[in-house]
Parts: sequence; C-alpha cells; structure tokens
Amino acid sequence: MTPYKQPEINKIYYTIGEVAELLKVNPSLLRYWEKEFSAYIKPFRNKKGNRFYTTKDIELLKLIYQLVKIKGMTLEGAKKFLKQKQLDEIDKTAQIVSKLQNIKKQLLEIKAKLKELNNE
Repeated sequence: MTPYKQPEINKIYYTIGEVAELLKVNPSLLRYWEKEFSAYIKPFRNKKGNRFYTTKDIELLKLIYQLVKIKGMTLEGAKKFLKQKQLDEIDKTAQIVSKLQNIKKQLLEIKAKLKELNNE
C-alpha cells in the first residue's frame, strides 16, 4: 500500500516568505531582484505594502535564479537575456525550467525511496 500523498494546492498569490522559501533565498534578495528587474517583476501590493507574487512572477524569479545563481550570469547579463527574448519565450523558458526542477525533485524522491528499500 502506498502512503497518502497530499495533493498540491495552487494558490493565486504567494507571500514573499513563501517565494523565498520555495527558491531557498532570502526575502531581501527577492526585493533586490524586484528592483533590478522592475520591468518584469511587479508583485501585487496590499494597502500595508506587503508583496504578493503570482505564479507567473514565481516562474520568472526561477528563471532569474537559474541565470544568475546556476549559470553564473551577472545581473546585467540576465537583463540582456530577458530583453532579447519575447515575453512568450520568457514564459516558455520559465515553464521549462519549472518542469525540469519538478522532474529533478521527483527523481530525488525516487532515489530516496530506492535507498530506503535497499536498507530494508
């Protein structure tokens, strides 16, 4: 029998803390990227000024993370990359990055299960 797996709940808006935890970065970095990539990242703000990110914002932040942290691009290089791409291409690239990260997560879960089975 397989254990119960709680379904993923997709929300409309995510807080800066949730996004920071998802990307494993500090909220201050997200605020900095928001300032640096203001043409692309525009989270909704409530009356208190709290930021709320959409899934599209999160996908774009994942792409920026991939360009800057994984590929080692400078912020200027990442900005040039984003400028060269059309918005549709950015969305497609961000979706591809997200799907690849999900696949990696699933593979790591499978690896952990196999390791657990080998130890039994």
